[in-house]
Amino acid sequence: MTTNHNVSIDGFNVFYREAGPADAPVIVLLHGFPSSSHMFRDLIPQLADRFHVIAPDYIGFGYSDAPAASAFTYTFDNIAATVEKLLFHVLGLTKFSIYVQDYGAPVGFRIASRHPEAIESIVVQNGNAYLEGISAAFEPMQAFWANRDAETEKPVRSLLAAETTRFQYTHGAKNPAAVSPDSWTFDQMFLDRPGNDSIQLDLLHDYPSNVALYDEWHRYFREHQPRTLIVWGRNDPFFTPEGAKAFLRDLPGAELHLLDTGHFALEEESGFIASKIRALLASPAQSAAKA
Repeated sequence: MTTNHNVSIDGFNVFYREAGPADAPVIVLLHGFPSSSHMFRDLIPQLADRFHVIAPDYIGFGYSDAPAASAFTYTFDNIAATVEKLLFHVLGLTKFSIYVQDYGAPVGFRIASRHPEAIESIVVQNGNAYLEGISAAFEPMQAFWANRDAETEKPVRSLLAAETTRFQYTHGAKNPAAVSPDSWTFDQMFLDRPGNDSIQLDLLHDYPSNVALYDEWHRYFREHQPRTLIVWGRNDPFFTPEGAKAFLRDLPGAELHLLDTGHFALEEESGFIASKIRALLASPAQSAAKA
C-alpha cells in the first residue's frame, strides 16, 4: 500500500508518497519536469515489497505548496535544500539510494555530492550530467539564459503548453497508444495553476546553475563510485544517448541500458526498470576509487 503524507518545511507544505517496509533499504524517487511523484505510480508497487520507497513532490510541483515566485526563490539549490531537509531532518534517513529523472538529476546529484556517505546506489533515467547529453532542443533557451525579458521568454513559454507536455510523454514512445493520457493531463493541471508560469520560468532560467556543477558531480562519481544503473529512453528529444554513455567515463562499473522509448521511459518500461533496480540494490557495492 502506498500512503500519502504532508509535512511542513520552512513554512511550506511538502507532499510525499511512501510505501514498503519501514526497515527495508530506502530508495528515493526524484521526479522530473513537468511531473511530480505521480510519474512513479507504476514503479512504486513494483518496488514496495522489498524496499522502503519515498517519492516527494518538489515545492512548486504536484501536491506540494506552490508559493508565488515572489515568496519563494525557485532555484535548483533551493529545491534540493528542501528535499534534503525532508530526507535527513524530517524522515531521519542516513542511507538511501536515489532514482533521478530530468530535474531529479540536478536535485539528486546536489544531495549526493554533499552527502556521499548517505548514497548507496544511483539509478539514472534520462537525467543529465554531461554536456554531450544536452540536445539541440535547448538552443531556443540560449537567449533566455543570456538576457531574460518578455521577448526571450516567448519560446521558453512553449515548454509550458499542453501540446508540449503531451509531446514529452509520447515522442519516441515505441507504442504511443500505451502511454496513458492520465500522465500529461495530470501534469498540465498543475502547470496551468495561476502564477505557475512564473515558477517554471524561474527554474528554467536557473538551469545553467546545473551545468556549472557538472565537474563537481563528476568528481563525486569518480571518487565514490556509487553502484549505478543507467536506464535511458534513447529517443528522448531533450537528453541524448551520448549523455547516458558519458556516465561510463567516471563510473566504469555502471550498468547501461538504452531503451526504445522516450523521455518518460517508465510509461512503457516500468517492469524492465523495476527488475533492474531490484537486481542493482541486491548487488554488492562497487569499490570506491583510489584517491
